[in-house]
Amino acid sequence: MKVYITGMGAVSPIGMSAAESFEAAVAGVCGISYPECFDAELTQIFAAGQVKNFTPEPYVSKREAKRMARFTQMAMVAAMQAWEMSGMQDSGFDPERVGVVLGSGMGGLDVICEQYEELRTNGPRSISSLFIPKAIINTTGGLIAIKLGLYGPCYSVVTACASGADAIGQAYYAVREGRADAILVGGAESVMTELAVQGFHQMGALSESKDPARACIPFDKDRQGFVMGEGAAFMLLESEESVLRRGAKPLGELAGYAQTCDAYHITAPQPEGLQAARAMEQAMKQAGSEKEQVGYINAHGTGTPLNDAGESAAIELCFGEHAKNILVSSTKSMTGHMLGAAGAFEAVMALCALNAGIAPPTIGLEEEGEDCRLNYVKGKAQPITCEYALSNSFGFGGHNSCLVLRKREDD
Repeated sequence: MKVYITGMGAVSPIGMSAAESFEAAVAGVCGISYPECFDAELTQIFAAGQVKNFTPEPYVSKREAKRMARFTQMAMVAAMQAWEMSGMQDSGFDPERVGVVLGSGMGGLDVICEQYEELRTNGPRSISSLFIPKAIINTTGGLIAIKLGLYGPCYSVVTACASGADAIGQAYYAVREGRADAILVGGAESVMTELAVQGFHQMGALSESKDPARACIPFDKDRQGFVMGEGAAFMLLESEESVLRRGAKPLGELAGYAQTCDAYHITAPQPEGLQAARAMEQAMKQAGSEKEQVGYINAHGTGTPLNDAGESAAIELCFGEHAKNILVSSTKSMTGHMLGAAGAFEAVMALCALNAGIAPPTIGLEEEGEDCRLNYVKGKAQPITCEYALSNSFGFGGHNSCLVLRKREDD
């Protein structure tokens, strides 16, 4: 059974919707700036992909927003955008056959930090009764289901930076196997706190650049680490039967998905990219696509020396000679690393690229590293004329996830 995408939504450092974010990505807009939400001098980290001037209204009232963590507010907005775009609301759908799946790496870590400080300063009775429901990840999916009255599967996926992609993959399985007619699925993350920033910094994972334009430069010879970002992105995945029944016009198809594990190191990728390559191969096999039909890859592309080298090696291993014909770009160069939201956002960007026939650039990429030998989109966006695109996501713990997207069919 085919699984179609009938709605998309996004909140990102470069846009307040999927369309706005993609337009900015194609234009090479940099959403990375000096941090406003954590102390740069304290952490010695001087760049962040922040969502500025964010408000959850009109989807979430001011009163409701006070009862939600920031990542939940962003998820609500992106999910409602995708729902509205799909036209599902007025289609006479069966709410027991529609569910919600959310991916997030750390959920309401900002709420945990805030409430711990409250405890330390004002004592145990000062802790909010909303602390737990605001902090835990699964509440977000529950709130979306409550708002829309959806009684189908509702759960969360946590695989670090692959969470958003794996959430989409699990929803894909549910729809493909007939366990649901549709799933509203995505990722959300907002952990711009000194604790999270310093945790990544102590690992040597973050860029220490003081120039936002050169802080996140995937595949560049001078890359030194990633930049933390935040945001949310959602899709409505829908069965072929449901799409035909209500006469919906899909935005494209989620044609394949696969996940593997490096089983190598808790944070570092397997250098030769063996299991990452296998994830791509399995996802394409499931999609029924030939390697030569893939013309664009939205790479995980974090800007860390190990990730970019390992992913480049994996793509070479998977595609062989065809690798040089595939355009590869990392939109993290513009948004920073949105962590648990990254896989969902980048899948949305990949589908937009397919349908628009244009691949966003990797901004800041000037000279490729010796271990990065692919056909990277740098400088400015480039045209593509392919049927399929891949969106790669990798996470600490050795998680490798690949989504295969197929462009919208001609009317």
